[in-house]
Amino acid sequence: MKLLYCGDIVGRSGRDAVIARIPVLRRELGLDFVVVNGENAAAGFGITSRICAELYEAGVDTIVLGNHSWDQRETLAYIQSDVKLIRPLNYPKGTPGRGSALFTTPQGKRVLVAQVMGRVFMDPLDDPFASIDAELAKYRLGASVDLILVDIHAEATSEKMAMGHFLDGRVSMVCGTHSHIPTADAQILPGGTAYQTDAGMCGDYNSVIGMEKTEPLSRFLRKIPSGRFEPANGEATLCAVYLETDDRTGLATRIQPVRLGGRLAQSAIV
Repeated sequence: MKLLYCGDIVGRSGRDAVIARIPVLRRELGLDFVVVNGENAAAGFGITSRICAELYEAGVDTIVLGNHSWDQRETLAYIQSDVKLIRPLNYPKGTPGRGSALFTTPQGKRVLVAQVMGRVFMDPLDDPFASIDAELAKYRLGASVDLILVDIHAEATSEKMAMGHFLDGRVSMVCGTHSHIPTADAQILPGGTAYQTDAGMCGDYNSVIGMEKTEPLSRFLRKIPSGRFEPANGEATLCAVYLETDDRTGLATRIQPVRLGGRLAQSAIV
């Protein structure tokens, strides 16, 4: 199978880049499944039902969230009815929504997408390792499901890397989000699981992790907020991870970072 995972969409410029490029990438790469992180899609904070609809219309199959899941109040109610919108699995029991979902492609392939949120330098949620372990006990890669993607939305690179090794051989890919900076460590781990510490963001890189530079700089220099964080609205770079898997085992055969447009050096899939 062929899957594309786009990193955190930040604001309008990030949304525009994804919406414009996903239809082309689906066609040119023959993608079976597309996942995006949308937790910063609504002016940098959360997501709305309208934005979800726009992304689905462009060819996105499912959207994962993160620590900004509830920044838009409507999401608390909307997430209950949208089976393609996934929040972290390790939120406490009773939190609205779902932390994983099983999809069937038009070709009959079964894709499981799950997300956990780290706890180092983040909100103290339930144990992400125990949470994903319990969820994966319901499935077997290469038998009951054809591809398993696990997103770890976390601050610490060590926690993300530990999750990759913890799940090696049991899932198709572990990919990190949240830091908005693409890492240079795309690899296939010894057990056959593809891994990258952070996919980066889909947004304007002439910024401070997607935000217009003035306010973040002011806070670092003076330690006093002087206004709101606002997304940078210059030309966005689409940062993503491309995955190919073995149809028999569900394990990775190829992983490649993708960077299209904007200020970052472009890379194409060859």
